[in-house]
Amino acid sequence: MVRLKVTAKGQVTLKKEVLEHFGVEPGDEVEIDLLPEGQGNIRAAGRTRKIESLFGMFSNRDARSHSIEEINEAIEAGYAGEIKS
Repeated sequence: MVRLKVTAKGQVTLKKEVLEHFGVEPGDEVEIDLLPEGQGNIRAAGRTRKIESLFGMFSNRDARSHSIEEINEAIEAGYAGEIKS
């Protein structure tokens, strides 16, 4: 747990380890969701992607269909460590 001190102006400075954890760099923004009971959720702003960015990610680029046997063989080979990703 990281503890931060609030200044007289109501400001908080995030420590370097917190910024590194969130992948935030100088000039980046953070978002805080205000939750019930005085809690919140903080994250780097702009890290979410729109659903449209996922369209076509599984498209069949070589236009070849694979049989269930070929798919099972590929799964078995991957599980056995024969295929490197």
